[in-house]
Amino acid sequence: MTDSHSLDIEGVLERLPHRFPFLMVDRVTRVVPGESIVAIKNVSINEDHFVGHFPDHPVMPGVLVIEALAQASGVLAWESATAAEQSVRILYLVAIRNARFKRTVRPGDQLVLKAELTARKQALWRFECRAEVDGESVAEAEILMATRKEP
Repeated sequence: MTDSHSLDIEGVLERLPHRFPFLMVDRVTRVVPGESIVAIKNVSINEDHFVGHFPDHPVMPGVLVIEALAQASGVLAWESATAAEQSVRILYLVAIRNARFKRTVRPGDQLVLKAELTARKQALWRFECRAEVDGESVAEAEILMATRKEP
């Protein structure tokens, strides 16, 4: 049996290469290595994309919701990797399949990011992902990522 745990922002920063303004994970509330993760992205009106998307009706771009899901999945991959696989810190998007957007995400929302590791073969990782606000699904996608090959 694998133990679950949480991560504060310092733990997230240790596991992801992303930094402001592109870091999309504020906290991990639960991660079970090799299985699943639940993370939080607090959506703030101060984020740069709201200046132009859209000035009179701010909406978080769907591509950034997918990016937030990919970053949460990256933390799950880091947590699931063996000690010899620390190159898993940087993952590249390989595919986004069956992406569906069900409602808009607006400033003030707390985006709950959920991902399950569904398959792994060598450097390829596959995740089933879902983003929610107030318990309601806002986006879903299957995300495939690959670890970076070291030079």
